[in-house]
Amino acid sequence: MRHTTSLRAAAAGIAALLTATACSSQRGQEDAAASDGACKGQQTTGITDKSIKLGGIYPMSGPASAYGTISKGVSAYFKYVNAEKGGIGGRKVEFVVRDDGYQPPKAVEEARRLVEREKVFALFQTLGTPSTSAVWDYLNQQKVPQPFVATGASMWGTDTKHPWTMGWQPNYVAESRVYADYLKKEKPKAKVAVLFQNDDFGKDLLGGFKQAVKGSDVKVIAEESYEVTDPSVSAQMTSLARSKADVLLNITTPKFGSQTLAADAKNTKWNPLHIVNSVSASTSVLKPVGFKNVQGVVSATYFKDPADPQWADDAEMQTYRTAMKKYAPDTDPSIQFNAYGWAVASSLHKALDAMECPTREGLRDSIQKLKDVKVGMLLPGVSLNTGPKDRFPIETMQLVRFTGERWVLFGEPLDTREQFGPVTG
Repeated sequence: MRHTTSLRAAAAGIAALLTATACSSQRGQEDAAASDGACKGQQTTGITDKSIKLGGIYPMSGPASAYGTISKGVSAYFKYVNAEKGGIGGRKVEFVVRDDGYQPPKAVEEARRLVEREKVFALFQTLGTPSTSAVWDYLNQQKVPQPFVATGASMWGTDTKHPWTMGWQPNYVAESRVYADYLKKEKPKAKVAVLFQNDDFGKDLLGGFKQAVKGSDVKVIAEESYEVTDPSVSAQMTSLARSKADVLLNITTPKFGSQTLAADAKNTKWNPLHIVNSVSASTSVLKPVGFKNVQGVVSATYFKDPADPQWADDAEMQTYRTAMKKYAPDTDPSIQFNAYGWAVASSLHKALDAMECPTREGLRDSIQKLKDVKVGMLLPGVSLNTGPKDRFPIETMQLVRFTGERWVLFGEPLDTREQFGPVTG
């Protein structure tokens, strides 16, 4: 297995430089307009009685560009509420999207542009563990909210030094627990081979899985990692196939997810149960491989699949499909990444509505006090919950199996918080 620390070191160096620059610029509180009354002294940069300006950073290009469409789901939601609901709390939302190409230095550049030039109220949705790691020191020093980042790294919930940053989707440790619980029940003597991305994302999910199967007869017998700059994972898959494992745990981002699924389908002499992590479970990842080649693949989810006919008459799904057709006509509403964008934007709407003060501090506090918040696009049984000792909004997931041309839910939703206890740092 290859071990590298260059990505973390680079992110830490960039973050330190930004923090020093931010301190010397003395922008922070001096440029921020102050609110009045009970909220006196709090930051109102980017928000007025009639508008709110948000920024988002996505890999619209580069090795993780499949995620770029999430921004279209987010944008469609905000356009919908602006046009048909009068905005959020009477405020029209402006959502400014920047492309970082899944490169931490570029994410830093775009974060500074959004904060210092665009004067956004919050940086909503930075995507990817490397990019988010590179900018969160800067954003927390500047006291700019970074709500519902698009990454499930457990650090967003266990860290106590960055109160302005929070995740949204189930963290990777929680997701790994769902797979571990499934294997312990259905394949109690499973021998598992793992392909994982060599960064905090991959290591988080793999580490959580190992911890969750500890003490059982489910064993990890082979591991291979890859770098996001690698052209392919064919060599790693060849090595894993030699292990004769009967389960393949696929911890990858979309480009490599497709490659892994294709390599598994091509190797007819090795037929493990294939588990693909949720961030690569979109049909847009599976389709290039050929749906006939991915039958029976297992994953987990927490929001409604727009391709699943069981939600055809669901009110939220109908609203989503109509709005996507109207406000994002160049996108396919059946792609799960678009539905993800809609769901997370809707979640932010709830948090903004719950602010006690229409300020950056108000949003920071609101996302830390979510209590059984229902969001229409989330699965039944899944809600948002946070508190002083729990900064993970969603920790309930349900297993899905790819059948025909879509994912099919099976089993029951698993509240990993209740089953395994809280995720700790």
